[in-house]
Amino acid sequence: MAIPHRVVIAVFPDVDLLDVTGPAEVFALANRTITGGAGYEVRLAGPLAGAVRTSAGVRLLTDLSFDEVGGQVDTLLVPGAVDITDEGPIARIDEDVVAWVKETATHARRVASVCVGAHVLAAAGLLDGKTATTHWSTAAQLAADHPAVTVDPDPIFVRTDRGRLWTGAGISACLDLALALVAEDQGEDVALAVARQLVMYLRRQGGQSQFSVPLSLPATSRRELDELRLWITEHLDEDLSTEVLAARMCLSERHFARVFKQETGASPAGYVEATRVEMARRLLETTDGPLDQIAAATGLGSVETLHRAFKRQLATTPAAYRRRFRTQTP
Repeated sequence: MAIPHRVVIAVFPDVDLLDVTGPAEVFALANRTITGGAGYEVRLAGPLAGAVRTSAGVRLLTDLSFDEVGGQVDTLLVPGAVDITDEGPIARIDEDVVAWVKETATHARRVASVCVGAHVLAAAGLLDGKTATTHWSTAAQLAADHPAVTVDPDPIFVRTDRGRLWTGAGISACLDLALALVAEDQGEDVALAVARQLVMYLRRQGGQSQFSVPLSLPATSRRELDELRLWITEHLDEDLSTEVLAARMCLSERHFARVFKQETGASPAGYVEATRVEMARRLLETTDGPLDQIAAATGLGSVETLHRAFKRQLATTPAAYRRRFRTQTP
């Protein structure tokens, strides 16, 4: 019988609630998706076993005290807490938490911080000489407090130390980080299945992919149009001409184009191209597939069309984008 992957999430007073529950939900949904393999066992650990009050006022019950965690930790997940001041949010550093993280990280297979949890990893000396990210509002603090850390406030997450250390950006990016961990453990198909259950139409990558095209636009007033947008993301390699999309909506091309532009702010052709470029970005970030295969898989057809679309959407070339954002394991 497969041994479950043990995830230990640190919990302490005023911890950000979503930083704990978001990844936990991703791992729980992954367990429902995985067939025939090892799933996840998620445990909350705190300074003491029992109730812990989060920043939202909601209390969480820890499964273990820090002293009870033991040596078998596959993934150590470290969220954060902030103090609100007149100058803005300041990441809180609890020396007892830092000491426990520093000790536990020595025998954890993988360590990841969520949001301002990067400050805890930095205080434990785990990020020295490495690139890391955190919530944009405390990035300057992280850089000032830890000059040995290269702080990049832009990515959704940063993977370093041969995949052993991960740092994630703020708030909802905890879901993207957890999905990336699932993808590494279980494969892209499982991660994408979980993303769909979370109604995250496309799993955002690290690097530069800050927003998926469907999520960058608000829901429309027409349910059938929102369903069409999701259908587009699942059929990018097919004919997605305005004629085909209008027929699917049982509207004339002219009326469909007018309604689509009114509801989304984009033309059907512009929306399709942006969605195809986003998928091409994901493939460039995560695979070494040749450009002609990426062009075919995303419905852009040819390398020449792929180049033109990248120039229009991102003002760069596919090759330059891959050099900058291809996921590496330094």
